[in-house]
Amino acid sequence: MSDESDDSELRDRLPGSRAQVWLVLDADRRVVAAAFLAILFGTLIVAELLIPTPTSTLLTRGDPHETLFQALVGSVITGVTLVLTLSQIVLSQELGAVGDQRERMEGALTFRDDAADVTGKSVPPAEPASFLQDLVASTCEQAETFADAAPSGDVGDAIDEYVDDLTENADDVTDQLEGAEFGSFEVVRAALNFNYSLKIYQAERIRAAYGDELNEEASDALDELLTTLELFGPAREHFKTLYFQWELSDLSRTLLYAAMPALSIAVVALLLFDPAEYPGTTLGVNHAFLGTSAAATVAVLPFALLLAYILRIVTVTKRTLSIGPFILRQTDRSEDIDYSE
Repeated sequence: MSDESDDSELRDRLPGSRAQVWLVLDADRRVVAAAFLAILFGTLIVAELLIPTPTSTLLTRGDPHETLFQALVGSVITGVTLVLTLSQIVLSQELGAVGDQRERMEGALTFRDDAADVTGKSVPPAEPASFLQDLVASTCEQAETFADAAPSGDVGDAIDEYVDDLTENADDVTDQLEGAEFGSFEVVRAALNFNYSLKIYQAERIRAAYGDELNEEASDALDELLTTLELFGPAREHFKTLYFQWELSDLSRTLLYAAMPALSIAVVALLLFDPAEYPGTTLGVNHAFLGTSAAATVAVLPFALLLAYILRIVTVTKRTLSIGPFILRQTDRSEDIDYSE
């Protein structure tokens, strides 16, 4: 099973370099949006320097800048309106009749009772990070109990390897959850780093291959471990859903703040800017084109913010499409355990 234990951390399950993973997941979304805008502005300036035709000629031939900013004005209004509408549709799922809210409450309380049973605490923590931390710590303790009760020989070696991998991953995730506050990406990121799906699958393989060799104590410990791992799945999905709603709320508010400056710049450039009045150059860059590029960059600010936020949301969604022991990616499964019996 050693081949399967190499990708417990989320960064090991994502394609690309650490820099790409940081950009997609960990970086502040405002920094990512600023990076997108810088790339756009830099691309425009480089293109201006490479094109042989003078930019002043291109900008005064017809009305290209008017056409550009007319499109940007319409796209800013339409885009922000659509995003806010979709966000409200998603957030409206929190609304409902008192009966629906009561069912949600009963479901949450039942789940907390189940978590209390497996963690041994009479009252589970209320904070998402602490709640997940208790579940992960419980899997670590139960795995060690399972290893202590396991018989010697091949089955003991397989269990020790499985438990070592689980406890190492659990200890790392527990440290990451320490002090994490919900609303930031830290809680979800730490939860994604605990690869519970693979651990359920590996535990089921052990039970299928060596179930007859396990004594009652080891079998009970394995059952308790699987129960806790199975509870971690819906807990992670619940907090991930809450985080997405939190993120969409932030996105909606941020777009509202960014929409007015972007719209104002686009309208000013459309009504008051005349490229013919700025004939000079600085470092080879035409002043009129420099102003047009800067205004266009500010005008696409809402789109850059939308792209930055959605990039992380869709990445997390893709990596958490399944729940339970389903692995939606290519893995190298070791054949040291015959789980076909």
